[in-house]
Amino acid sequence: MKNSIIASEVADTVQVLAFDIFGTVVDWHGSIQAEVELLYPGVDGDAFANAWRIGYRPAMARVASGELGWTLIDDLHRMILDQILPDFGLNHLDEPQRQHLNGVWHRLNPWQDSVAGLTRLKRKFTITTLSNGNIGLLTNMAKRAGLPWDCVLSAEIFKAYKPDPATYLGVSKVFNLNPVQTMLVAAHHDDLEGARSCGLRTAYIERSLEFGAKHVKNVSPHPGNDLHCTSLTDLADQLGL
Repeated sequence: MKNSIIASEVADTVQVLAFDIFGTVVDWHGSIQAEVELLYPGVDGDAFANAWRIGYRPAMARVASGELGWTLIDDLHRMILDQILPDFGLNHLDEPQRQHLNGVWHRLNPWQDSVAGLTRLKRKFTITTLSNGNIGLLTNMAKRAGLPWDCVLSAEIFKAYKPDPATYLGVSKVFNLNPVQTMLVAAHHDDLEGARSCGLRTAYIERSLEFGAKHVKNVSPHPGNDLHCTSLTDLADQLGL
């Protein structure tokens, strides 16, 4: 009963749903694993995908600390890629091969429920990305995967990576809304905590296989979130769409 009351309140007050992308809307691990194993048979695609992703937060921290100037995620991904290639016997890849592999982040596949869920949610809400990914990456991904965004917002616009408050509050400013009229939808509790601290509503999406079948993620509910959903279609169900 409590969840249905909260869902009804959210449906009545929220105007914009902002979505985390990597892991929430698209399956970065499965997509990278499949492509790496197709291109380079014998390479452990599971380990490769996770090694690439592990470098993500430290790379962003270098920007946040001022060690690096503002840097697009495409460029951070390339820095990490160059660092891990020797560990997987791929240091021989030439520049075109490295560029193509780095572009896999533009070719990530959506989770099975993503397009259907977003299409339903779009009927009532403005739906936008809120990702650390850069605009070109997010646009290419959406075009390929059929993700029906109304708007593409990126850390690139705010020159700050999540969880900097400038990103969460930036969504509300773009649409001239109060933070409480915006909801962040994400599969990561730390991202949702950052949004919640800025006054946004929050919805958690279970993605237990984000890091692959060998590394099942704990998707237990967090009491701070407004909604807890098994999928984006479940989110649409809870919001009455």
